[in-house]
Amino acid sequence: MLTRSDGPPQDGFAVANLGSRRFRYDGCRVRQRCGEPRGSRHVVYLFCIAGWCESIVKFSVMDVSGTIRSILNQKSDDVFSISPEATVLKAVEMMDAKNVGALLVMDQERLVGIISERDYTRKVMLRGKRSRETKVAEIMSSDVTVTNPREPVEKCLRLMTDKHIRHLPVVEDDKVVGVISIGDLVKHVISCQSAAIAHLEHYIHGGYAG
Repeated sequence: MLTRSDGPPQDGFAVANLGSRRFRYDGCRVRQRCGEPRGSRHVVYLFCIAGWCESIVKFSVMDVSGTIRSILNQKSDDVFSISPEATVLKAVEMMDAKNVGALLVMDQERLVGIISERDYTRKVMLRGKRSRETKVAEIMSSDVTVTNPREPVEKCLRLMTDKHIRHLPVVEDDKVVGVISIGDLVKHVISCQSAAIAHLEHYIHGGYAG
């Protein structure tokens, strides 16, 4: 149940309680006083600072709305790939030149794997192999997890976290249309949070028209 904290705002903070959880708004961000389960979503109703009024505004603490397509629309259409018959050295050189952490492994138009900097470190360097003599097919990850443009961002974020993967190929109609990194998802979440906080600040400073 939502309740407001007894008394006026403390030290310039608006304070609200949601069950056993305590939140306060300091004009630029929501601060949570009690532990929050990772990945959970709660809607917090914060009291307006001005006059300690009873008006409330909805604010999503973990807003990760949108689909993978919305992220792809903000990225370049380039998809960097390499042949499974290429050498690991060539793959590493390409990753360095393109400033990416992984490459899709394509057999013509078919996705057959993915090779990352982590694959190189663990399967070549630590095993004493030579990158000039080792083929991509020998060290690539062939069990590739993919997504599609219609997939919710929240679901993909959970998938990548659970499976400890950093790159997710995006496939539509059996064709690779892009690659999403964990960094792309984090940037999207931050963007959503910034927009929600800006809306909340606008409300608190008297811009709410409802």
